Amino acid sequence: MLEVDNLNQYYGGSHILRDVKLTVPEGKLTVLLGRNGVGKTTLLRCLMGVVQTKSGSIAWRGAPITKLPTYSRVEKGLAYVPQGRDIFPRLTVEENLLVGAASKKAPKKIPERIYELFPVLKDMRGRRGGDLSGGQQQQLAIGRALMSDPQLLILDEPTEGIQPSIIQDIGRTLRQLVEDMGMTVLLVEQYYDFAKDIADRYWVMSRGEIVAGGEGANMDADGVRALIAV
Repeated sequence: MLEVDNLNQYYGGSHILRDVKLTVPEGKLTVLLGRNGVGKTTLLRCLMGVVQTKSGSIAWRGAPITKLPTYSRVEKGLAYVPQGRDIFPRLTVEENLLVGAASKKAPKKIPERIYELFPVLKDMRGRRGGDLSGGQQQQLAIGRALMSDPQLLILDEPTEGIQPSIIQDIGRTLRQLVEDMGMTVLLVEQYYDFAKDIADRYWVMSRGEIVAGGEGANMDADGVRALIAV
């Protein structure tokens, strides 16, 4: 579905991404692991066009999207949940969700499937986003991304700063999106156990390079934990 080939990116004189190559298979949950500062977030920002790539290519269903603006990538079926969530704190939950449908004809109401995935959002739909807990804001950010009806959902460390019970809920929701709704997910994650429990495929990044990849079921046997240990 998504193919990255020889992707390079720099910040000033620092070479952040180094000939990155990876694929994201359709209908699977792919996890990208790595320590802090290895380039994971930069890669996601390049995939969404938030940051322009220095060289290399990004292909979506076989067609190049490397030069496309972010809104065009969203229209093609990519959605992005950034690290830190970036919800609108002064807008209500419902208003935040409707913003996520900006690339479509704006709906008059929130599709029931969003509230079925995240019942807490229905209960709090009139509350301002900034008044929600961190875990509730993360669910709101995912729900907002789903409002564009994406084919590929890209998430940057959704478990960061979230209480364990909400982390489990997020893991179950991501598997539900893949197994029941046929969605494809690319998840950047640091926490090994969480990633291992839900991954169909994995990639490991170190110092801006992809250093390992394989089946999620083989992560222990492949020694992935040691590759991302601090």
